[in-house]
Parts: sequence; C-alpha cells; structure tokens
Amino acid sequence: MKKTALRRSKIIEALEIQGQVNVSELSKEFNVSEVTIRNDLSNLERNKLLVRAHGGAFKTNSLAIPVTEKKKINLDAKKAIGKAAAKMIQENDSIILDSGTTTFEISNNLGKFERLSVISNALDIINNLANYDNLEVMVPGGFLKEFSMSLVGPMAERNFRQLHCNKLFLGVDGFKTDVGVYTYHMEEAYLNQLMIEISEEVIVVADSSKFKKSGFAFIAGLHKIHKVITDKGIEQEYVKILERNNVEVIIAD
Repeated sequence: MKKTALRRSKIIEALEIQGQVNVSELSKEFNVSEVTIRNDLSNLERNKLLVRAHGGAFKTNSLAIPVTEKKKINLDAKKAIGKAAAKMIQENDSIILDSGTTTFEISNNLGKFERLSVISNALDIINNLANYDNLEVMVPGGFLKEFSMSLVGPMAERNFRQLHCNKLFLGVDGFKTDVGVYTYHMEEAYLNQLMIEISEEVIVVADSSKFKKSGFAFIAGLHKIHKVITDKGIEQEYVKILERNNVEVIIAD
C-alpha cells in the first residue's frame, strides 16, 4: 500500500509540473505494468485529482474547464486572431469553423458577408451565427461533448464526408515541434482529420500559448497545414519551424 500511495503521489507531482502524463512512460518510470498505472489513474480520477484521456491523463484544471471559462483566457489575442481570420474569407466561400474559443471569435466577425456558407460542429458557434441573416449555416449533428460544446461521433463523421469546402479554420490544443497539431480528445481529432480531407485550405487559429502545450490525440502533420494565425507572443523559434515546414505564419495585431 505504501508503494501504491507513493507512486500515486509522484504521478500527481508530475501532473503539477508537466500538465499531463503518459501511461507507457509512467509504466517504465515506476517499473510496473500499464494495467497498474491505469488503475492508479482511475483511482485519482475518482478523487477528482486528474482527468483521464486516451493513453494517459491531464491535470484537472488544464482540461476540464468549461468552454465559457476558456473563452476568457487570452481573450484579446483570440479577438485579434478572429478578426485576422475573417479578413481571409471571401464572398461565396464555404468554410468550416471547428469547435473552440478562438474559432468562436471568428464567428463574431461574419456579419459583413452577403453570402457565405458556414459549417460548424460547435453549438456555441452555431448559436452565434444565428444572429446573421445572410449566412447559410450547416450543422453536422452528432453526440454533444459538453465541455467543448462540440458535436462528434459517427453521425458528424458521416455528414462531413459528404461535404467539400474552401477553407477550414481549425482550433487546436497544442503543437509538437516539427510534428504537427494535437487535441485532448480522440473523437475530436478524428473529426478534425475529416475536416482537413474535405478542405481546400487548412488554416490553424491558435494563440501563442498553444505552442507550449500538447495533447494526446494527434490531428495532423504540419504538411497538412497551409497557414497559422496567431498573436505576437509567439516565439521566433516556432515561426521558423512552421516556415521551414512551408506553413505561412500570420501575426494578428
């Protein structure tokens, strides 16, 4: 029992420092089976000390934040990114707005268009778009993930496969250097991959803090991304990495 308590204590310490942990890595570090680590994580989750995810777990306050609260984080940067993104949209475009607090800000800047088709799996974005008369809005359906207010699952996937659009504005939870973009949830990652497949241009919208974060669920490599819109807080190192991978970087004012 003492070994178990000590191991779980060290897992919590790792979460405090890193924000996330991986089952395989913990198994090697503590020299125990992955089943044992999963049992540890399940116990800690029951005590509300972490949030389980595919392959590991996240620090509670790094993931389980309602979307209403997430919208307040780095709000000025997100507003600037939303305005910059809207400038890239043309009349008669068909666009996808992925779920996310930065893509929500794009939806605040679509009132000027006379004709625009918008597809979104985010209920808060759909509700916001209802304020505009000239938009053709499509909802793919699916199961609701309440924390992100997004619709996912087989129904959403099937409907996205029937579509084609000009531009995808993709929100992400993190980047990995020279690898690609990630999210916290497997269902959302798979849906994002379908969005990328049906889009002519893929534009990632992410405030600069996302370049210091990651997630367990891989969405796509940098070669699938055409542009990234971010804020002036991005470190030059990340700009160079993106440009080296032929990704155009746009800094929102």
